[in-house]
Amino acid sequence: MLKYIILKLETFRETTMQTVTDEIKNFLANSSGIRKMFEAGIELRKKYGDDKVYDFSLGNPDLPPPAEVGSALEKIALKSREPFSIGYMPNAGYPALRRKLAGKLSAEQGVEIPASSVVVTCGAAGGINVFFRSVLSAGDEVITPSPYFVEYGFYAGNFGGRLVPVKSVDFTFELDVDAMAEAVNERTRAIILNSPHNPTGQIYTRDQLQALAKIVADAEKRYGRAIYIVADEPYRFLNFDNADIPSVFEYFPHSVVIGSFSKSLSLAGERIGYIAANPAMEGIDDLMNGLILCNRILGFVNAPAVAQQILMECADAQVDLDVYRARRAAMAEVLTDAGIKFTMPKGAFYFFPKSPVADDKAFIDALVKECVLAVPGSAFGGPGYFRMAFCVDEKVIRAAAPGMKRAVEAVSK
Repeated sequence: MLKYIILKLETFRETTMQTVTDEIKNFLANSSGIRKMFEAGIELRKKYGDDKVYDFSLGNPDLPPPAEVGSALEKIALKSREPFSIGYMPNAGYPALRRKLAGKLSAEQGVEIPASSVVVTCGAAGGINVFFRSVLSAGDEVITPSPYFVEYGFYAGNFGGRLVPVKSVDFTFELDVDAMAEAVNERTRAIILNSPHNPTGQIYTRDQLQALAKIVADAEKRYGRAIYIVADEPYRFLNFDNADIPSVFEYFPHSVVIGSFSKSLSLAGERIGYIAANPAMEGIDDLMNGLILCNRILGFVNAPAVAQQILMECADAQVDLDVYRARRAAMAEVLTDAGIKFTMPKGAFYFFPKSPVADDKAFIDALVKECVLAVPGSAFGGPGYFRMAFCVDEKVIRAAAPGMKRAVEAVSK
């Protein structure tokens, strides 16, 4: 009996010790770059105080939402006493909001987009997952320029896909069209283009998109399947030099634009975004029905009602772009004074400078010793670089300057 009990206890230990899958364990092990900075920040603030820690690790906008958001919330509060005022709505979103977004996106993309081609989602991340659930099968590949937003790999993997990073042009991070062409094969199902780009701030040009469009069109004929272009555009409004941001709808029949209002309205926590499909796409009705179904069955059900109602009042508003322009200029000055080389970001709110030493993690450790938090480029598939978010007060950026210089000096000895 005792042996039986011991055996049962050992079996119990074995069955309960595995709390998560091996895949999730691997994800946790390989996503430690940003987590390490988050944890370091907590400890540094405890030790030195909030005002002595200069945190550029997260893309969490600090600007308050525009005044229009507050006015919208007041209206929502008054309506909240009415039955079903914050209840379920169609899974694709409120029809009135879909019409409003269709008008806004038509002007933005230069293509007439009907409301039926728009689905309201739980942020851009939710939109990408909904889209991948609709179009990916096990073994499909998703190409994206590298460095890249690290969660793309998780989003593709959620539905049996595999992310295929393709190295961008070194230092400038322009699209390497020839390298993209080499990566396309019979398993390619989608290409993610994030422009303005996280983490580099690059904006892709018309010439680059035209060249890629020919490659995609030839591959679609060769392999007999659609290759979707996914334009991930939460940073479209952060265009500091009024650069031309061409619409993928002009060049790729099988394309979707996915975006959010996390940055433009400083509503990151509200998780509100959209998917807009190219109205010229063959089979668009099937795709839209699939997207609406997946919006429901993935557990989102619908985008948050309050956030949707906010957008109905102020989708055209945005935070002050000049504030970010000034911060970009301040960070460029701080990096230049520290002797750090970089390509000036055209959009988004990140710098992706070259590490003063080949080991980007070693430089990040040197920065941490100076209470300056950044993220190693290797966390984004770009070793030898590092990312700094400038969605923080300009005073914080300038106050970090002495520590930046000391960190460069420390690794250069």
